[in-house]
Amino acid sequence: MIDEIFDWCVRVLVYWAGQLGMTYKAINVWVFVVIWPLVTLVLIVLIVRQRARIRRLERELEGVKTAPGLEENATSLGRMTEGGS
Repeated sequence: MIDEIFDWCVRVLVYWAGQLGMTYKAINVWVFVVIWPLVTLVLIVLIVRQRARIRRLERELEGVKTAPGLEENATSLGRMTEGGS
């Protein structure tokens, strides 16, 4: 099974090498030495930025939860949604 997967991948690279006017070795270098590491770095940067954004939003949410007068507003809102006046 692994041999079939490898052979299929080689055929795909050979096909694209022919389409782009490159050799198999050249496209192999482009894919595994240039493109794949760049994509990995971009994804790492995105993950770090998203984690930072999540932490910032969590801090903002904590600030809203602990805002003065919030409990009074939440209690009155609860009464209004339960059908009370």
